[in-house]
Amino acid sequence: MSARSSFMTAVLAAAMASLFILAPVANAELTGNYVRFQQCPYKNTEVKKCVLSVTESGEVVLGSKKVPIVNPVTLQGGALRAVEEYAQFVGATNGVTLSKTPQPVPGGLAGLVNCKEIKEPILRLSCELALENKVTGVNSTLELARPASEIVLSENRLAEEAGVALKIPVKVHLENPFLGTNCYVGSSSSPIIWELTTGETAPPGPNTPIHGRLGFLDFLEEGAIAFGEEITLVDNAWSAPGTSGCGGPLVELLLDPVVNTSAGLPAAAGKNTAVLNNTAYFGSAAAVRLNDAENP
Repeated sequence: MSARSSFMTAVLAAAMASLFILAPVANAELTGNYVRFQQCPYKNTEVKKCVLSVTESGEVVLGSKKVPIVNPVTLQGGALRAVEEYAQFVGATNGVTLSKTPQPVPGGLAGLVNCKEIKEPILRLSCELALENKVTGVNSTLELARPASEIVLSENRLAEEAGVALKIPVKVHLENPFLGTNCYVGSSSSPIIWELTTGETAPPGPNTPIHGRLGFLDFLEEGAIAFGEEITLVDNAWSAPGTSGCGGPLVELLLDPVVNTSAGLPAAAGKNTAVLNNTAYFGSAAAVRLNDAENP
């Protein structure tokens, strides 16, 4: 059976399950394989799918900096009925649609900021003291830049290894005491837009095409849950703005340009890459509601 046929089988199973749906019972609990969908907004009857995807490894190349993904990042929530293959996302019930999971930046502060490039004496001294005091670790945290409703996904595109499977607006939070609490690449007004695919990319130069992969599919709960392992989503055709907010008010006017120079930002399309290796679950929301109703 082809990957697309398998997904269509899952969709049919979900439709049949909806015929037997019961009214939800207060204080119900999900059980078995449905437990992973606790944060899916399945009680909203417009939600047709529950989604849980965990990025377990990969890398993000942002300008001249490469950050490996070493700590799992979770995307969770639900999806409305697909229109022309694409479904609008619905955020997680606990508000954590995309987990804020820090990833260590190789080289830390010394790899991101050249203190000697800072012309303001006090700020340059602060930078040097931070390095001397070994306050050098920098974390890069991916965050959702816009409402969850601006995420769209296509199971068919995912299965076919062609076209955009997941479109998501993100920003990158650079975290270090010297950089302050509001140092970002991207924002709600100027997000980084990833158009991730399991197929082949077509980036402008200097990047060259890379290919994702569907991985291995299986089904749980008599087809009500589609389960994918070793799914690789890629995009190397996106652009990234410069940093903003580094060091806090006033200081950012001096520090942002230094960080931008060291990190190669802003970076045009063709100079950035995202490779995300995932395990993902797509569950029938009707089946999740049924499980909820059966377990008061």
